[in-house]
Parts: sequence; C-alpha cells; structure tokens
Amino acid sequence: MPLRDALQATRARDLDLVEVAPNADPPVCRMMDYGKYLYEQAKRERKARKAQKAEVKEIRLRPKTGEHDVAFKVRDARRFLNDGNKVKVRINFRGREISYPEIAREMLNRVANDLGDISSMEQEPRMEGRSMLMILSPK
Repeated sequence: MPLRDALQATRARDLDLVEVAPNADPPVCRMMDYGKYLYEQAKRERKARKAQKAEVKEIRLRPKTGEHDVAFKVRDARRFLNDGNKVKVRINFRGREISYPEIAREMLNRVANDLGDISSMEQEPRMEGRSMLMILSPK
C-alpha cells in the first residue's frame, strides 16, 4: 500500500503508523495505537521482573553446632528452596575456631549433599572475613 494511503487509513481510524521492519524491501509498517502498545510492553516487563525476583534467605551456623540443630536448619533451607528463594549458608567463627576451616567446609558440604535433590550450588564454600559461606539456588 502506498505511504499516502496508509497514512490516510491510520488517521481515519485514529491510530499510528509504526515502521516494524525498516530494512525490508519495501519497508513494513503496522497500524496500531502506539501509546497503548508501549503501556502494555512496560506492564509485561514489570510482571516479568516481579516473577524473576528471588530473595536470598540466610542460614547461620557455627562449627560446633549440633547434628540435630543442623538438621533443623536444613529443613528450613529446604522450605526456602521450595518457595523459589536462594539460600546463603554461613558458618561464623569465634576465637580460635577459625584455625579449623576444614570443619566448616565439611559441614557446608554435608548441608549441600542433604539439599542436593532440590538445589544446586551456585557458589562454592569460601572464606569471607571470619565466616565461611556458600550459596544454593533452587533447581
């Protein structure tokens, strides 16, 4: 359709003529309400961003935390992961406990193995100041 006829048709319908594919031969245009299109596109992006957002929940332990207490924390982490949140597992050291990081690494690996069926390790256990942490994300 010639440009003049297209513009006349869009004005008659109170719409906008939007160029969709400028590199095509001949260029492709579309009749639409451009303001409404932008509004709906922004609305879709907001909805996608809202659905994408995943909180990071934190679980704190110590190297001397008992087996039952660790199992209790693992149960909480499992609930967080099932809700779609990431879980940061942190082991804080006090005093001379920092001399034995292998105890904390072993505990973190045990937690990762317990949650391995529903999560994947996003960040390996690593030292950060006086604590060791890892991040688990849902599968």
